[in-house]
Amino acid sequence: MKLRCIAVDDESLARKLLEENIRHLPFLELVGSCKNPFEAMEVLQREPVDLMFLDIQMPGMLGTKFLSSLREKPMVIFVTAYSNYAVESYDLDVVDYLMKPVSMERFTKAAYKALDAWQKKQPAASPVVAVAGQAVAEQPDHFFVNVEYALVKISIPDITHIEGMKDYVKIFLTTAKRPVLTKSTLKSIEEKLQGRKFLRVHKSFIVNVLKVESIRSHQLTIGTHEVPVSEANLEELMRMLNHSK
Repeated sequence: MKLRCIAVDDESLARKLLEENIRHLPFLELVGSCKNPFEAMEVLQREPVDLMFLDIQMPGMLGTKFLSSLREKPMVIFVTAYSNYAVESYDLDVVDYLMKPVSMERFTKAAYKALDAWQKKQPAASPVVAVAGQAVAEQPDHFFVNVEYALVKISIPDITHIEGMKDYVKIFLTTAKRPVLTKSTLKSIEEKLQGRKFLRVHKSFIVNVLKVESIRSHQLTIGTHEVPVSEANLEELMRMLNHSK
């Protein structure tokens, strides 16, 4: 799962820097490097491209004009030395607008924005199985999260519980000694688990009901972990526990 990228910049040094930055991120794949929009058009015609890092002030054609001319547009991150195109870039619905010189930290942040936008556009892969002679969509048993510049596969049946911590979540797994820490929200992870035996038992916790070992008052136990249960969710938890027997 990689974003196929091209770098478009008439300055050789700036283009080389873009190439190096792209190669540093494991979820990006460089498929073309172009010194002007005309070379970029040739690449776009022969290669599937997900993301274009595009300079604006180039001889022959402005990057903004080039983008406007495209019928089918990849995601775009402008990389420029000029701030006066920021408003126009907003109208073109680009992912981000980077000012040269671009730090690796700022480049990485923009690349993750593109990855997040790309993932949201992807249809959920749903294998089809036959049930009583009818085709029924089967839910995928995994999803991917970003962990330190890499995509990590999370097997849903292995999840015991999930803890929310402001902008991060901890995903506890039966297959790992330590939880997986990823920058996300509990709501976002909860959406990936819809239709399964998972319940948000507290504002900061989601649990796999099938992994619950005991419950006492407003606290449940999963392995060596104790998880609080809010009064509002206690009844639904008990209902799900009874139906999971």
